[in-house]
Amino acid sequence: MGTYYAKKGEVTREWLLIDAEDQVLGRVASLAAQLLKGKLKPQYTPHVDTGDFVVIVNAEKIRVTGAKATDKVYSRHSGYPGGLHQETFEQVMAKDPRRVIEHAVRGMLPKNTLGRAMGKKLKVYAGADHPHQAQSPREIKLEA
Repeated sequence: MGTYYAKKGEVTREWLLIDAEDQVLGRVASLAAQLLKGKLKPQYTPHVDTGDFVVIVNAEKIRVTGAKATDKVYSRHSGYPGGLHQETFEQVMAKDPRRVIEHAVRGMLPKNTLGRAMGKKLKVYAGADHPHQAQSPREIKLEA
């Protein structure tokens, strides 16, 4: 009996919906990363993208624990001298709440071509509405 490896053409993708309202950022991001990788499927293969499409709604209502709302800092650098840009969690949430979840999930995906392909299947929306009703996504509940 040989080991089963999923092939690119054999993978069936499902659309999954996560409601982030009153959920902790890390727990939502961790679940989304597992679903994007396909780690919860029996045919999971590390070198093949076996994951599903993940739609996250209500990104503006996500919460963090402790003092992270004021202490957590997002940094990026332009590559030029003095080009360091830093923003707190509150500032990023006020500007674009989707970026917080996307940043957390992408940090949990592989840092290679496969990880970038997995990241393209993540759809995050600030409000409760999303344009993927036609795919009829199945809602995933987080344990409280």
